[in-house]
Amino acid sequence: MTAVSSRLAAAFASLALAAAAASGPVEGAPAADPAVFVSGRDGYHTFRIPALIEAADGTLLAFAEGRVGGSGDSGDIDLVLRRSRDSGRTWSELEVVWSDAGNTCGNPCPVLDRRTGAIHLLSTRNLGVDHEPRIIDGTSRGTRTVWLLSSRDHGATWTAPREITTTVKQADWTWYATGPGNGIQLRGGPHAGRLIVPCDHIERDTRHYYSHVIASDDGGETWWMLGRTPTHQVNECAVAELADGSLLLNMRNYDRSQRSRALSRSADGGETWSEVIRDAALPEPICQASMIALDDGRTLVFSNPASATSRTRMTVRRSDDGGNSWSDGLLLFEGPSAYSSLATISPASSATAPGDADRAPLIGCLYEAGENHPYESIRFRCIAPSELRAAPEPPPSAVEREDASSRSSVAAP
Repeated sequence: MTAVSSRLAAAFASLALAAAAASGPVEGAPAADPAVFVSGRDGYHTFRIPALIEAADGTLLAFAEGRVGGSGDSGDIDLVLRRSRDSGRTWSELEVVWSDAGNTCGNPCPVLDRRTGAIHLLSTRNLGVDHEPRIIDGTSRGTRTVWLLSSRDHGATWTAPREITTTVKQADWTWYATGPGNGIQLRGGPHAGRLIVPCDHIERDTRHYYSHVIASDDGGETWWMLGRTPTHQVNECAVAELADGSLLLNMRNYDRSQRSRALSRSADGGETWSEVIRDAALPEPICQASMIALDDGRTLVFSNPASATSRTRMTVRRSDDGGNSWSDGLLLFEGPSAYSSLATISPASSATAPGDADRAPLIGCLYEAGENHPYESIRFRCIAPSELRAAPEPPPSAVEREDASSRSSVAAP
């Protein structure tokens, strides 16, 4: 399938994109945040499953699934891309990264190798006639397979898809998903440079849902399985490296007795994971979410539809203590909203005036939203870290209040 042309209207002053003509936010976006993808356009019925990453040269890459025949998760689905050279103010025309003759190509999860500048895009594939329930119960014609595409020119071109299923999926796993969202590269320690991509799977016999991670220690050439969560009822997940080098896995939660995100931690580069806990500060309606680390892991940023009952209220929060507490959050959109993807935006790529390049990185959020349902468009918001307030300080305990009162009495004249 050839690249599909997009009918985009220029709404901002454009900057030339080396490989494609830039155009502004798509007309018809139903809210203030500009739409990068609008369902019903460019030859696709629906766009879903956003993934956002900044290339080494500052180009923002916005991936999505382009669903041809309907909004469902199966059928003829392509991986599509739009690029921005100006921090999301304008975007290139739509490009098709992977199309496979009516089959399902999806779950984009890119990761940047900072050492080489290469971007590796992990994805999954299944026959277009196979639906998730049939894959899970083993009655489908095929199964879910795992694939790798790479770019060494900041997302301008991509290698042909290469299957890696045998090294990252066990024989007794049926359903499998990469991300969606983005992977990470470890900063330091014994596994410095390791690429890690969050994934999930379902066991054939038990039909239990688990989260796990896969890794590459050779710049994305080969991939293998690392650890999975010790307990089930979790799947789509995001991973971040904290300031102390440990990893935090933030997962979609299927335990409806606790309507909040599930968390697990690793102190050995993702090889083993702690017992899964639920975090009441992060409500969710059973939905994907995104999480990234800033400032060498000292700050976490998290996005999801912050409701325990419905896919609404897309919210971005921050944590300055390794995910032990979270801010109340910045509400991006009150109405229907679902999947999202966060990425850092370097100061140099977002600079518009002298001195801007010395600022702290910005945060990009690519998220599903609409007026009547969440899958009308995929929108973009550029956020300054200062917009995300720190988590409120906990109230002092009775002992602390008594100590403060005693000190005040002693100090009084």
